[in-house]
Amino acid sequence: MAHVGLYFGSFNPIHNGHLIIAQHMLNEGPFDEIWFVVSPQNPFKEQKDLLPQNLRLDMVKAAVAENPQFRAMDIEFRLPLPSYTIHTVEHLLEKSNNHFSIIMGSDNLPRLHEWKDIDRLCTLSDFHVYNRLGSELTCSFPKARIISYTAPFLDISATHIRGLIEQKKSIRYLVPEAVRELLTQGGYGT
Repeated sequence: MAHVGLYFGSFNPIHNGHLIIAQHMLNEGPFDEIWFVVSPQNPFKEQKDLLPQNLRLDMVKAAVAENPQFRAMDIEFRLPLPSYTIHTVEHLLEKSNNHFSIIMGSDNLPRLHEWKDIDRLCTLSDFHVYNRLGSELTCSFPKARIISYTAPFLDISATHIRGLIEQKKSIRYLVPEAVRELLTQGGYGT
């Protein structure tokens, strides 16, 4: 049985900050693998701002291709929308005997009580939380098993990268070169 860290995200697009955090969690946590779960529709985000889901999946695949402990997952593409973490974790537990933990930034902790079926999710998974600039590593939801990490602070965001793309500016060094190439081929960058 492997201990798998589930790193959920829109990855709109995936960037070097995501990869650095995932590697940090792999180095510092109990994980055998990190699975990047591409969410087609996060219930807390607007669909109109998302790049096409297959492009986001292809970018994650390209970004993690050289790390045998990283995997790109499209499991939520086959589940009902919007994508709820509880549904994904339950589905994965039905299909394998791995131990799954959720990897997330501390900026998500204040809304944890709003997650669908959070009581049940807390019985199925623990939460490995890395610090994010401007947010605390504390959770007021007592049922959640929180394991906190001090990770490198990185001021890289997908929002900033999309802004650069709109302005026709370079995103080199913010994303892996293979991701930049996919964005350029798709007409989303230079």
